[in-house]
Amino acid sequence: MKKILIASTSTVYGSGYLEYILPRLKVFFASIDTLLFIPYARPGGITHDAYTSTAAKVFQKIGIKVVGIHQLENAQTAVKNAQAIFVGGGNTFVLVKELYNQGLLEVLKEQITKGTPYFGTSAGSNICGPTMQTTNDMPIVYPPGYATLGLIPFNINVHYVDPNPLSTHKGETRETRIKEFHCFNSVAVLGLREGSWLEVTGDNIFLKGTLTARLFRQNKAPVELEPGIIKVF
Repeated sequence: MKKILIASTSTVYGSGYLEYILPRLKVFFASIDTLLFIPYARPGGITHDAYTSTAAKVFQKIGIKVVGIHQLENAQTAVKNAQAIFVGGGNTFVLVKELYNQGLLEVLKEQITKGTPYFGTSAGSNICGPTMQTTNDMPIVYPPGYATLGLIPFNINVHYVDPNPLSTHKGETRETRIKEFHCFNSVAVLGLREGSWLEVTGDNIFLKGTLTARLFRQNKAPVELEPGIIKVF
């Protein structure tokens, strides 16, 4: 049975790395003592070692050891043997390219579907939907494809922000970009605001946190979803 946390962000305003969600992580990972970290998204070009060290310092607070997948001899074997998996944020194109290079997408999906607990933030959340096509990131590298894990039946748009009527910025809003996506694609998109996350237990998907999420569907008006169980279709 799937057991997944899909967070919009790793850090909310005025808080440290993962601080806002750490109490939930302590419960979510209560049965494990070692966590496999996948640092491939490399925010700001940070090294895999430095990124893993950042994650390790946080999880040490709740008694969990973090091991970077790059520190192990075989990435696929590491996923198959993992007690639990955390994929951090950064650039989704960089992350997905490396997952393809290492042959990890199918292995990850298989293990998570079997019940290996999975936690993703930002880019690590983008890959939970059918495709990565609603990421906000620049395409600084080119992955072999856009298909991702398909653990949930809709795409995620992390760090979702609403238009600010007082802003002098006249560029495209996030909603405009998602409408562009729906000119060519039918998969639904959930705009996940900062500080919100999804919890997946089996086939049930719950919106957690204090904020609503904005659901976009092709040829339909967007709707606001209250925290609680999500029924997209």
